[in-house]
Amino acid sequence: MMRSALLLVVALLGGIIRLAAQEAVEARGITPSIKLEETVFSHMDELNGKFKMRATEVTFAPGAHLGVHHHVGPGIRYVLSGELTFTEGGKETAYRTGDYFFETGNVAHTADNKTDLPLRILFVELLPRDWTGPTVIPPKP
Repeated sequence: MMRSALLLVVALLGGIIRLAAQEAVEARGITPSIKLEETVFSHMDELNGKFKMRATEVTFAPGAHLGVHHHVGPGIRYVLSGELTFTEGGKETAYRTGDYFFETGNVAHTADNKTDLPLRILFVELLPRDWTGPTVIPPKP
């Protein structure tokens, strides 16, 4: 059921997301590096050939900021080193080295490195197969 709902949301919003991605999200001191992208082929026939998994290592310099944004698709985040200040719905959460967290993709939030050390995060995301750009998008008005 959850898998079907996810597929429906991604399919319906695909066109809207592509338009929104043309707008910029405020970003300072952030460097992404895509490490792996693979089209999904598995026992889940409804996903096959329509989606891909992407792993991206993102480095936040000391004082880096990623403004209010959503993500194209859902994903798991793993803090490789440093500390992330994640703000969603007015609530700040600190994620530190070794912490994992999940983002649905459709909830606006910000991300900051408020420390004087670099922050490295591994993003693993589910995306439409033909998605080529960054996965952060501005929230819908």
